[in-house]
Amino acid sequence: MYSIPFLLAVARVSVVQAVVASSRDGSSETQLTPDAIGDFPAVAFGNVHPTSSTTRPRCKAFPGDSSWPRESEWSRLNNTLGGALIHPLPPGSVCYSTSSNFNAEACSFLLRNASRTTFYQDDPVTILTQWPQGNTCLVSQNPSGNCTQGGYPVYVVNATSVKHVQAAVNFARNKNVRLVVKNTGHDSGGRNTGAGSLSIWTHYLKGFGFLPNYQQPGGNYRGPAARVGAGLQVWEAFAHAERYNVSLPAASCLTVGSYGGWITGGGHSPLSSTFGLGVDQVLSLQVVTADGRYVTANPQANQDLFFAMRGGGGSTYGVVTSAIVKAHPQINLTIASFSFTVANTTSTTPGPSVTIADIETFWKGFNEVFAFGIPTVDAGGYLWTNGIQLGSNSYQMQVQAQMPGLTPIEAASFVQPLLDTLNKLGIPVAITAPTTQVYSSQTGSRGVAPGNGYFASRLFPRSTFENATLFAAAMKAARATVEAGYVFHGLNMAPTLKVAGYPAPAGLNPIWRDVVMHADVFTGANMGALTSAEGAAVQRRLNGYMDALRVATPGGGAYFNEADILEPNWQTSFFGVNYDKLVQVKHERDPWHVFWAPTTPGSEAWAVQASSELPTQNGRLCRV
Repeated sequence: MYSIPFLLAVARVSVVQAVVASSRDGSSETQLTPDAIGDFPAVAFGNVHPTSSTTRPRCKAFPGDSSWPRESEWSRLNNTLGGALIHPLPPGSVCYSTSSNFNAEACSFLLRNASRTTFYQDDPVTILTQWPQGNTCLVSQNPSGNCTQGGYPVYVVNATSVKHVQAAVNFARNKNVRLVVKNTGHDSGGRNTGAGSLSIWTHYLKGFGFLPNYQQPGGNYRGPAARVGAGLQVWEAFAHAERYNVSLPAASCLTVGSYGGWITGGGHSPLSSTFGLGVDQVLSLQVVTADGRYVTANPQANQDLFFAMRGGGGSTYGVVTSAIVKAHPQINLTIASFSFTVANTTSTTPGPSVTIADIETFWKGFNEVFAFGIPTVDAGGYLWTNGIQLGSNSYQMQVQAQMPGLTPIEAASFVQPLLDTLNKLGIPVAITAPTTQVYSSQTGSRGVAPGNGYFASRLFPRSTFENATLFAAAMKAARATVEAGYVFHGLNMAPTLKVAGYPAPAGLNPIWRDVVMHADVFTGANMGALTSAEGAAVQRRLNGYMDALRVATPGGGAYFNEADILEPNWQTSFFGVNYDKLVQVKHERDPWHVFWAPTTPGSEAWAVQASSELPTQNGRLCRV
């Protein structure tokens, strides 16, 4: 008896072998050569300046079309890739008795144990927010209907070298096949999946090299740095950082692949008020562009790509294979935590978790916590909060003041003025002992499972906190979201240009340099259990509450990596005044429209032909 069902484990054997080989012989830098192309023009490089007379079909080739590549062509691609082409079924197919892949033991593993393992993040097609795929093959004990591929890609390239990425890009461009890029699957808007597509799976580009005396071309940066593979996950990057006694700012979720979508969308962390955003860590990018070439983008070479790919949206201009990032001195992260709840019972003993009876006192305390966001970020900190509805007229406020570089005594002293204010209101919170650890020594569950939630976000400029009228309106709107049953998740940070340092500028929405809070508003809806119309109604209701937050935050925006895919006026909200420049880079670098993902610069020219009221990726991609 196998400890993990055989059919699930066997698919990973070749992947693991490829990764081991890559780490041993450095083959991740192997490139596509004329000899490898040979007489197979489908993987030949492109001309970055195609003639104006070149015409392209209105839609990308789709399975069943006469233009869809023949099986012999897919086979030749696999030969070029050295066997790295995967033809995967959805993981949930093992639960469907109508599927040729049905396996009760494997289905039981998915239902009971997979979330405690790395199975889903190591799966070639799984995306961790499922509804953009179309919900056509959900994992269920007794599913109804049939499992279909839906919005999942038809073929996946398990990329463990630059050559793999180049061959995939060239094949997709030359054969007019939709191309998507996926790492660990954390994107919440379906930018990493697509029906009838070829997917480049960068998850196993996990190279790492410490550069203790790195000198940036041009001499503008000298100091410790690291070369990181695009597929390196946070927990893996932290293990390397620990080994060399440095700090590598990375996403808060330990399973995220920080050097792909995280940096191309912006990238915030508990160190954002101290060292800046993810884009501010990047000194150089190694990229495969739409013509299939492998280039270096930095402040001296391919400056347009270096600008656009730091915050200007992923899956748009090229595929990042690796990056060189700053390595900061090792730093501690000290966290002072407390919570307060309003309910029928009360607790008068001071402590880190208390209950009060008066609801208006609770909301006054709610406001005071957020007001403390300004001193927190100005001290280089990160204020983490959750406003939650617990039940009928019962709410909870969870607070963590995450303070890089402070000792527990210093952190307790720093947060005491906020506690004094809350105590005077009648909320007897107290902090017993802040916790502290080396930032890069963070550990935790590496298991993760797909969900089907929905949320939106808002970036709050400093003016909203400093203008009493706007702050009152923002807190009123935030309260309304919690009273409506949403979770209001606030993250106070200030990634200013001063803390960001060299290099600048970036394609990131410039509003980030004036931000003092990024807030997510989460619904409790399971979008997988709803019809298309019901899901669209969930989105419309949430958008109504978000409108009040938008009015209270003039000049704000939304975080591209964590946002409603139907964000109104997304071009400005996600990218601000940089949008037109980003579109120009897109057109110049990708005249073939090889790369496409929803709500990325220039994406308006294409749309997925789907019947759903929500923008799923389960459909043919065509020009508008």
